Amino acid sequence: MKQLHIIQRTMEIQKGGEKAALATVIRTKGSTPRKAGSKMLIFPCGKIEGTIGGGCGEAEVIEKGFEVIFTGLPCKHTVDLTKGLLYEDGGICGGIMDVFIEPL
Repeated sequence: MKQLHIIQRTMEIQKGGEKAALATVIRTKGSTPRKAGSKMLIFPCGKIEGTIGGGCGEAEVIEKGFEVIFTGLPCKHTVDLTKGLLYEDGGICGGIMDVFIEPL
């Protein structure tokens, strides 16, 4: 999903009063599936729009996104893709991403 679409959807969500969280990759180090600026919307029902890379790292951010939606408090989450578990699961990345997650 194109970043422009995510920005447009963010504006629609804010105007409509719908609850969601916006996750934005703010820093990367090493090999990561997406680079800084990548965005993903997370909804309370579990639906997402966009991607920050998929896999276990994205699943972590989705879980944090639920917390942000329900607490209303933004957070920064570090996704460490250097952990051995990802290699066992077939992950090929070996970097670190910082993701800012904010409520909408």
